Amino acid sequence: MDTKTKPTNQATLIISGMHCSGCANSVERSLSELKGVTEATVDLKNESASVTFKADIVSTDDFKEAVEDAGYEFKGINN
Repeated sequence: MDTKTKPTNQATLIISGMHCSGCANSVERSLSELKGVTEATVDLKNESASVTFKADIVSTDDFKEAVEDAGYEFKGINN
């Protein structure tokens, strides 16, 4: 087994309260700064964020905290 490459997971987070590109950028930045997140992209129109992450490092609770710390409501994960 190759210990250098850890598998990544993909999740779509449902986020409420974003109204502009600044809101989306704030959430994206907050998620991207989480240890274990390799990519985060916010879709303002659909009020969601696509997150690629290492499940052994970061959890749903971490996503919720990051979204709420940015000032928005975490509504759950849609997979």
